[in-house]
Amino acid sequence: MQRHYVMYYEMSYGLNIEMHKQTEIAKRLNTICAQVIPFLSQEHQQQVAQAVERAKQVTMAELNAIIGQQQLQAQHLSHGHGPPVPLTPHPSGLQPPGIPPLGGSAGLLALSSALSGQSHLAIKDDKKHHDAEHHRGERPGKPD
Repeated sequence: MQRHYVMYYEMSYGLNIEMHKQTEIAKRLNTICAQVIPFLSQEHQQQVAQAVERAKQVTMAELNAIIGQQQLQAQHLSHGHGPPVPLTPHPSGLQPPGIPPLGGSAGLLALSSALSGQSHLAIKDDKKHHDAEHHRGERPGKPD
């Protein structure tokens, strides 16, 4: 009986920690979105705002359905069966054209990944430009 209690306690503790991690991730993604949205065009700002509102309204039943479909796809791929079961689009119809339908959090994660990748490229370009100017300033008499 004591082993069962310890096992239950460990599982409960692990789930609690995982929930805190997921909550922190959601807060950070929300902060990133809030910082990036003002730099987007008006049309993209509206699309992101709609996607964020949709993500806030995702129910447990929808999450469980998505997880179940992903598990089915993983089983089909691992057993070498035919094409996987397609994911259904969002019932709200808020998916912008040209972007594949994803789960609420997966869409936000993909958006934040894409935007952070673009910001890293911009920072690298700025740094190269700054370094080039800095090197020209150090050697005024020597041609490059």
